[in-house]
Amino acid sequence: MSAERFDTLRWRSQDGLQLYARDYPGAPGAEASARCPVICIPGLTRNSADFDQIAATVAASGRRVLAVDLRGRGKSHYATDPATYSVDTYALDVLELMRSQSISRAVFMGTSLGVWVTLTIAAKRADAVVAAVLNDAGPEAPKAALDRIARYAGIPVPPMTREDAAAYIERIGAAAYPRYTRADWVGMIDRMFRVREDGLLVLDYDPRIIRTLGPIKLWLLRPLLWRLYRKLATQRPTLILRGQLSDVLEARTARRMAAVSPTARLVEVEQVGHAPSLSEPDAVAAIMALLGEVD
Repeated sequence: MSAERFDTLRWRSQDGLQLYARDYPGAPGAEASARCPVICIPGLTRNSADFDQIAATVAASGRRVLAVDLRGRGKSHYATDPATYSVDTYALDVLELMRSQSISRAVFMGTSLGVWVTLTIAAKRADAVVAAVLNDAGPEAPKAALDRIARYAGIPVPPMTREDAAAYIERIGAAAYPRYTRADWVGMIDRMFRVREDGLLVLDYDPRIIRTLGPIKLWLLRPLLWRLYRKLATQRPTLILRGQLSDVLEARTARRMAAVSPTARLVEVEQVGHAPSLSEPDAVAAIMALLGEVD
């Protein structure tokens, strides 16, 4: 294991890309090895590093955690064909990860785009999803919020110094994290940027990932996503996390999601927008409570 408390895991997608995940082993022992693992799926422009704190917490409780870099992000290879940057392909990639690790079932924890990937995995292989944590996204999102994300996601930015990178992160994230300090923004640099040979920083994803998503497409998919969500939430424990200030998962949508099934629970994280970092005490407590219902 690396000094960073996780192992490196690599696997091949069905179309031959080498993909990457962080593997946080659970505590040793027969009981731990029998526990259902957790698979974490990040947001549109993000990667496995976003889950480091919650993954370490869950692993310390004796449960294996795999946090993935979706294709085109982080240490996963970029796609030759940008058309494969799609929710359906991401779901197939995660299912291939499960096959490669002989994992038949898991708890899924998805943030933003990771929520839609989780819904798609459940639709493709219902028995693979034992429970789900849906972090600040649902079957629909306001066009204004999607337009806001489109104003920075996939938009080329020049190489930056660390100081410039911290300022960039603060500029696009200040509304979502009003309590963050300069130290918090600096702490996010290594989760969002990679270092070039010349020491400058560039965003750690393929800018083409945005091409297959858009407000119009998501609007047309609303009926399908609601059907997928109902199928997910009525058959297994489901935790809905919403940032109190979120513009992506509106309060009315979150309440409607919670009302679908008695197995669905809504927790709102105070003074956070899109999306909760999963390090907030309320979020951690809710996740650990959900995991207590599994196995």
